[in-house]
Amino acid sequence: MCEGTSFEELLVKANTLPAFDETFKVRYVKNAGVPKSSDERRAIEKKVGLHMNGKANLHDPDRIYGMMNLTDGRWILGEYVKSKPIWHHHQQKPHSYSTALNTRVARAVVNIAVPNPEGIKAIDPCCGIGTVLVEALSMGIDIVGSDRNPLVLGGTRENIAHFGYGCEVKLRDMLNITNHYDVAIIDLPYNLCSVISPDQQLKMLQSARQFAKKAVIVTVEPIDEIIIQAGFSIKDRAVVSKGSFNREVIVCI
Repeated sequence: MCEGTSFEELLVKANTLPAFDETFKVRYVKNAGVPKSSDERRAIEKKVGLHMNGKANLHDPDRIYGMMNLTDGRWILGEYVKSKPIWHHHQQKPHSYSTALNTRVARAVVNIAVPNPEGIKAIDPCCGIGTVLVEALSMGIDIVGSDRNPLVLGGTRENIAHFGYGCEVKLRDMLNITNHYDVAIIDLPYNLCSVISPDQQLKMLQSARQFAKKAVIVTVEPIDEIIIQAGFSIKDRAVVSKGSFNREVIVCI
């Protein structure tokens, strides 16, 4: 709804928002990069609420507004909508792999790859058992999947259908993909049954460079040089840890 480069600027802009009849409350959304104490958060909520043209109701409001102080210093204010933890439900898949992404990480990776689904065509070319596909489909993303392992795809399709979703899932090596997509989500094979050499990794990523404008790559090995050699540039990255086991999530364009 509005933002400011400082808290004071946000207060000024909040005061210029149109008046509304619904009761409301303001909630400060915690940001790990900009820690605030509980007392600070309550004081911030109160100041913003006093600058808005509506009737406050802290116990049973018609509408909740959320605000956050971003790590770059900006303050933002907008309608607060709490997401539903649908990924909990998706943990109960008929088929699973011990080495597959867990549902929470898969959902985060999909959010990173497709922050706005409108008009986006996505692909998971190493879809495995379909964890990423299920999360993407539940978020309304237009996505297709493929894998070169014929033994897994029956379970993949059953997992997708189990939750009432549907999408194209093909038996196909990603080196043979010819259609074009806005983004590819690639969880590189790494288990004992899918050992691939650096040369094979390069060929896979070179193929992805041809069929996708953007790629979000999940890897357990350092592959920066291979990514650059394939023609991508690295835009952002994060590390997901589980005990001593680390995965890198790398955004490439």
